[in-house]
Amino acid sequence: MTARYTYQQRVDRLIDHFWKNGYLTISRKYGTYLPDPTPMGTYEVDAVGKYKKKLAIGITLQNEDLDNPKTISKLKYLAARNNRGSQSKLVIFVGVQKESFNKAKSLISSLDETTKKAIKLVSLSEN
Repeated sequence: MTARYTYQQRVDRLIDHFWKNGYLTISRKYGTYLPDPTPMGTYEVDAVGKYKKKLAIGITLQNEDLDNPKTISKLKYLAARNNRGSQSKLVIFVGVQKESFNKAKSLISSLDETTKKAIKLVSLSEN
């Protein structure tokens, strides 16, 4: 049996992944003490983290989002962003539930090489 997480639980799991990879959370949705992240262009992001001078953004996608053609344009737009003051690309953590992982992996594999390099796919499971 797989658990269906609420939006807040998915963001919490994404933040756990940030911490496991050494990122300090700068802003996040549903944060008690941290502000909500500002939108990037017209796209909402769920979290922003920092590791040394490297920034990362986190978004969560549901199974329905993977069928939406706007998701591809969102990923391309976010992957094209640079860190402030440098030419290094942002790291994008894309959190999906376990049952949608393979579908998300095939969606990301259809993107161009530079976009794929910026995206790190994360399974939002209990472990």
